[in-house]
Amino acid sequence: MNKIIAVTIGICVTLGAFGQQKSVEQKREDKRNAKREKINALLRMEEEGVPSFYKQSVFGIKLNTDGWGLSYELGRANSVTRATIFQIEFNEKKHPKEQKDNFQTSAGGFIFFGNPFVYGKRNIFYQLKLAAGQQLLIGGKGNKNGVSVYGIGTGGLSLGFLRPYYIEVEDQLSETKYVKYDSPDSAQFLNAGIIIGGAGLSKGWNEMKLAPGLHAKTALRFDYNRFNTVVSAIEAGINVEYYFKEIEQMAYNPSKKFFFNAYVSFLFGKRK
Repeated sequence: MNKIIAVTIGICVTLGAFGQQKSVEQKREDKRNAKREKINALLRMEEEGVPSFYKQSVFGIKLNTDGWGLSYELGRANSVTRATIFQIEFNEKKHPKEQKDNFQTSAGGFIFFGNPFVYGKRNIFYQLKLAAGQQLLIGGKGNKNGVSVYGIGTGGLSLGFLRPYYIEVEDQLSETKYVKYDSPDSAQFLNAGIIIGGAGLSKGWNEMKLAPGLHAKTALRFDYNRFNTVVSAIEAGINVEYYFKEIEQMAYNPSKKFFFNAYVSFLFGKRK
C-alpha cells in the first residue's frame, strides 16, 4: 500500500514539474514570437519608408554662424509621426568682429611668432542649453533608400558663462605678464605693440560669470540612413537667445542681450 502511495505521489510530482516546465517554455516561445512579430512589423514599415521607433539617442556637431557646438538628444516616440525630444548643448559663441592675429618679433635673423590672440576680446562666451520639444515627421523615405524629413521645435533654459580673455604682454621693464581688459593694466591689453600672444585655455576659469537666459529654435532634419535603427542626419535651422544681463564680448562694441543665429548640425545615433 505504501509503495502504491509513493509511486502515485512521484507520478504527480513528475507531471507537475513537466507541466510547469512546459508552461515556462511556452511563455518563452510566446515572447520570442512577439519579438519576431515586432521586428517583422518594423521591417515592413522600414521597407515602406516609415521610420518607426520608441526611443532614439543622438549626438551632434554644430556649426553656427557665430561659433560651434556639441549636442546630445534623447527622444521618446508618441506615435509613428511624432516624438518628444530632450536636448542638451554646449556652445562657444564668437563675436562677428573677432579676428585672430599673430605677434611676431625677429632676433638674430629668426622670426618668432607668439600664440594667436583676438585683439580687443573681453570675454569668451559659452552656453549650456537645456531644451525640450517636438519632432514631427513631415515626409517619409518612400523607400528604405530615401530621406526622411522632420520638423524640429524646441525651447528651454540657456546658461551663459563669461570667461575673461587674457593675453600675454611685455611691460616697460621687458617682463612678461598676463592681463585682461578690466584689469589695472587694461591699457597694455589694447596696446598691440607689446602683445606677445594669447593665454589659451590656462586663464580665467575661476573668474567666470553666469548669465541666465532663454532660447528657442526651429529646424528641418534630413535623415538619410537606409537602416531604421541608425540615425545619420543633417539638421539646418535658426536659433534665438535672450539673456537677462548684458553680454560683453569685445571692447569698443556694444554689449547685448538678444542673439540670433543659423546653424547646421551633423547628427549620428541609434534608435530602438
